[in-house]
Amino acid sequence: MAQKYEQLLLKNQLCFPLYACSRKIVGRYTPYLKPLGLTYTQYIVLMVLWEHESMNVGQLGETLFLDAGTLTPLLKRLEKAGYVTRERSKEDERVTLIKITPEGENLKEQCKDIPIKIASKGSALTGEDAAELYRLLYLFLSDET
Repeated sequence: MAQKYEQLLLKNQLCFPLYACSRKIVGRYTPYLKPLGLTYTQYIVLMVLWEHESMNVGQLGETLFLDAGTLTPLLKRLEKAGYVTRERSKEDERVTLIKITPEGENLKEQCKDIPIKIASKGSALTGEDAAELYRLLYLFLSDET
């Protein structure tokens, strides 16, 4: 029989429950986003733009922990749908600015209840547990090592 290494058992990996929870949470958004023609990633891009109105691709990627290779096709689809514009910065044409359009701003009205609907689906977590998990996840995200 092959050698078993404790450090390679799935049950011993912190990454796996995080990955599985992420997929489950994103899946909960699908019934609300699909009728709007949005993916979860497009939705979080729009949330950032609803908050900031415009941002360059680098800042957007940093905020969402996404690389330009992921953002570029996603932003092209949002632009084609009329929700954002992409334009080169006048100061530095290597920088692409992303701006929410009036159509993108109007989409916010259709999305405003999604977080409430997701929260109402229930969770095994108490409010206190959820706040602690949120704190711990952001602590992990801020860890530079």
